[in-house]
Amino acid sequence: MFRKFLLAVASLVSLAQTATAQEVNAAVLRVDYPALLPVSRLDLRPEDLGFAGAQLATEDNQTTGRFMGQTYVTQAVAATPETALAEFERLQGEGVRFFAVQARAEDLLAMSQAAAEGTLILNTLAPDTALRSDGCRGNILHVVPSRRMFADGLAQFLIWKKWPRWALIHGSHPEDIALADAYRAAATKFGGRIVAEKEFTDTGGARRTDSGHVQVQRQLPTFTQDLADHDVIIAADETDVFATYLPFHTWQPSPVTGSAGLRPVSWHPALEAWGGTQFQHRFEELTGRRMRSEDYNAWLALRVIGEAVTRTQSADPATVRSYALSENFELAAFKGQALTFRNWNGQMRQPILLADGRITLSVSPQEGFLHQRSLLDTLGLDQPESACTAFDQ
Repeated sequence: MFRKFLLAVASLVSLAQTATAQEVNAAVLRVDYPALLPVSRLDLRPEDLGFAGAQLATEDNQTTGRFMGQTYVTQAVAATPETALAEFERLQGEGVRFFAVQARAEDLLAMSQAAAEGTLILNTLAPDTALRSDGCRGNILHVVPSRRMFADGLAQFLIWKKWPRWALIHGSHPEDIALADAYRAAATKFGGRIVAEKEFTDTGGARRTDSGHVQVQRQLPTFTQDLADHDVIIAADETDVFATYLPFHTWQPSPVTGSAGLRPVSWHPALEAWGGTQFQHRFEELTGRRMRSEDYNAWLALRVIGEAVTRTQSADPATVRSYALSENFELAAFKGQALTFRNWNGQMRQPILLADGRITLSVSPQEGFLHQRSLLDTLGLDQPESACTAFDQ
């Protein structure tokens, strides 16, 4: 281990000796969509959501950059769906070619279409499976896990626990239905059985008032009364309508997973393993709050850029992209193993954390799920499943 450390230091020293001054300009573009307040006030959105993770990543990049003769400049820009494309084009006009984008699929694809040659976009929000398959774009790398990765991470744990009988309850919005599709695919992939399935229709209403939660509290026991015998309930509620109320409100005692209870996430503020404690403390000292997944995803995106620039000694987006997709790229990211990219669709391989409100209970991939290339490729679309051709060499 110490020998590897010495070799890494020697490699950096060698790079530093040949380094020339470079300025790396990037932008974090966050699109703020109209939304109801969350069910719980504990989930109120921080004003610096995503931006704070990017700030920490920029500081991390600067730490190495000062040694390597590199300067990192990151702009944080908030936009609406109506102004997002104009802001993207404005930033491009200012010479920015690296973008960490927190936007839904339709806005992400519009930016991809408007991107100048050489612009590199890192997706930090959109989990859509199509973006990793027939709807992929060669100028987009995905640091946020896909819905399929989240669903597979939870499914592996449920199968490992020998809880194969699932009752799937999904919301009525398109995002909820897409998430339900991911869980159906995970059941087929890992041997789970969806023994019951229901849709919870969003009828609107005041979710955070007394009348709102009383109404849902009265609905859910009756709503779940006729579910077939099951081991666990999986809630597919990406729009945060009902899942928070499911625990302890089901007709029969049932563990709740998915969008409430045991949740698959890309990051959790209770993670302490693999250097996580020090990482969490640095973020908390910087922001005065806990790190959320959106912050972690933005941090990942800018660290991908920083790592690639350091290793290639180039701030050229095409060079950075090529290196990130190569077998030489790996990123230490406080998840127990180095993260890499799938070179067939631009998705970052990474473990999925399984957490409740207080602790990280497990991490997928689980023991016993094997893959010929990487255990992380048991999560999400594998190469034969992806219809992406934009990354063909």
